[in-house]
Amino acid sequence: MALLEIQDLQLDFGPVRVVDGVSLNVEAGRTLALVGESGCGKSVTALSVTRLLPSPPVRYAGGSIRVAGREVLALREAELRNLRGGVVGYVFQDPGASLNPVQRIGTQIIESLRLHRPEKAREAEAVRLLKLVGIPAPDSRVRDYPHQLSGGMQQRAMIALALASEPQLLIADEPTTALDVTIQAQIMDLLRELQRQLGMAILLITHNLGLVGDLADRVAVMYAGQIVETGPARDVLRTPQHPYTRALLNSVPELGRRRERLVTIPGQVPSPGQWPAGCRFAPRCPVARPGCAQTPAELLPLAAGPGEVRCPFPAGPAPG
Repeated sequence: MALLEIQDLQLDFGPVRVVDGVSLNVEAGRTLALVGESGCGKSVTALSVTRLLPSPPVRYAGGSIRVAGREVLALREAELRNLRGGVVGYVFQDPGASLNPVQRIGTQIIESLRLHRPEKAREAEAVRLLKLVGIPAPDSRVRDYPHQLSGGMQQRAMIALALASEPQLLIADEPTTALDVTIQAQIMDLLRELQRQLGMAILLITHNLGLVGDLADRVAVMYAGQIVETGPARDVLRTPQHPYTRALLNSVPELGRRRERLVTIPGQVPSPGQWPAGCRFAPRCPVARPGCAQTPAELLPLAAGPGEVRCPFPAGPAPG
């Protein structure tokens, strides 16, 4: 059984639908990468897993969210508090904004320990967690304030804070945003090693398909509030079936590959409430046919392979 099961999730912000029929599964001990441009609905979907979105204005208009077999949409507030952190931990994209600037790093970790593992609520455990995520000199860093750490160290501290409650599922929302490429690689290596050691599941939210190849077991590509392609990471990266997935891969810079200029996707993601009547990617799609703009595309199983695609005109092999 999947640790996280999202079925036909529909989220409305007031009268506007922002997530439209999303279904995702994350198996225990495995990693799912949810990929797409900003504005596709990735982070909103991630926050809905523990109902962190305020309601109102958000309305859970339909579908189901099950974590460890429990229906999240039916949980009471006290049960949600146990779910948040205790079962599902979050690493957000801006640790400088997520960490409390007036509390020491160790104090923040110990506060989480008091809530979820009170028997371990000591500085020694905070030091152990900082050491686990690769922060040098954790005995002294535990007394630092967030502003005394570099961006990469802040992100490691944020991961330590998320791990304090020993979650079964870690949701990492753009964990490498605003970090240089060397630190990005270090953070991804850290997540992979922590998963190996702790056996937790990971839902990785990112706009960069170039980051997911070494970490993800499966990939789900999201566009304009819908899933447009799913499949094993190797299949999606090598033989993308949706034109949008292919466009994302084409836009990733490659070391040693000379190009006069970077490849971009024309246009932008349509805003919720302004989605096209037909295929939502049709206005930007290089292989769109006349009927695409009028007929909504369904997410259907691939004829060959374990994935799904929301397009009758697959894009062919990966760029190369």
